[in-house]
Amino acid sequence: MDYVLVHGAWHGAWCWKRVLPLLWGAGHRAFAVSLSGVGERAHQRDSAPPITLGTHIDDVPPVVEAEELCGAVLVGHSYAGMVITGVADRIADASRLSHLVYLDAMVPLPGESWSSSHTAETRALRQQAIAEQGALPPPDPAIFGLAGDDAAWVARRQTPQPGGVYDAPLHFDATRVERWPRSFIDCTEPALATIAVSRQRVRVQPGWRVLELATGHDAMVSAPQALADSLLALG
Repeated sequence: MDYVLVHGAWHGAWCWKRVLPLLWGAGHRAFAVSLSGVGERAHQRDSAPPITLGTHIDDVPPVVEAEELCGAVLVGHSYAGMVITGVADRIADASRLSHLVYLDAMVPLPGESWSSSHTAETRALRQQAIAEQGALPPPDPAIFGLAGDDAAWVARRQTPQPGGVYDAPLHFDATRVERWPRSFIDCTEPALATIAVSRQRVRVQPGWRVLELATGHDAMVSAPQALADSLLALG
């Protein structure tokens, strides 16, 4: 089985460091993507043209193509639920993927943006930060349920999120995305407030399998073995 892991906002491929060896050790191929403008690609954040949601969607298919993946499990964490939805809509050859996994992630409806399901207060604060800084500054990892060395590790590696992705609407054909099974991994302890709408949505929309992990939002850091076990069970 092949896995493609796409990180959420402020993160990079580095965040999967504890999960990748577990998937490899189980005999699978797994690849972590760093999206433009964050992680080791943070130097691209102020490049021209500006980074958009479309840029991030474009970052993923080349990995599928270059590695000649077939039947891959595509995993998107947090903000990357927007990204993998866009990727699934664009991929012409359905045999390239086998499953979409939304890891405590945004689950958009056609025409929605990352900001659509946030509270008015959250939107206003983030839009103000983008207007002033051109990017979203990283949050305290404590909101992801992290503490101690784990929180320090994430804090020093996070980078500002390109602001152009926040209010960008994602237009897609839901029937194309529904070509593959879809699973949602709900990280419940603590539950991140900005994922609340998606968490509820997958429980009322048909076609979703929902799993729960008793850990925080950054499960790849706080519970890598439990997360790997969940991914292997879905493959």
